[in-house]
Amino acid sequence: MLLGPEVKSLRAGQGNLTEAHCIVRNETVMLIGSHINPYPPAAANNHADPARTRKLLLHKHQITRLIGKLKEKGLTLVPLKLYFNERGRAKLEIGLARGKKMHDKRHALKERDVQRQLQRDYKTG
Repeated sequence: MLLGPEVKSLRAGQGNLTEAHCIVRNETVMLIGSHINPYPPAAANNHADPARTRKLLLHKHQITRLIGKLKEKGLTLVPLKLYFNERGRAKLEIGLARGKKMHDKRHALKERDVQRQLQRDYKTG
């Protein structure tokens, strides 16, 4: 559920989903950690907190399906994309993500270190 100035700000490209995630609370899905900058021309009507928790409007069957999936170990709801559909409505694409295991994290860190070292060698050589 977005307020009017929030929609205008999103249309101006002032939304940010970095570090955002979704949770299910009381049979509703909430978006936490998203940031929508205040819309300057609507100074009197702007929302107070740009990083407020926002309710996602989903059908009941979608919510129950998500609750079932979230009960599996290690799954999290993650916002993927924020866009406007052909009718001009703001839509948020969400996905289920599974966190990395410890050995996967170590492998990713090792790969990153190798790439960094190769870049350093390339610059100096």
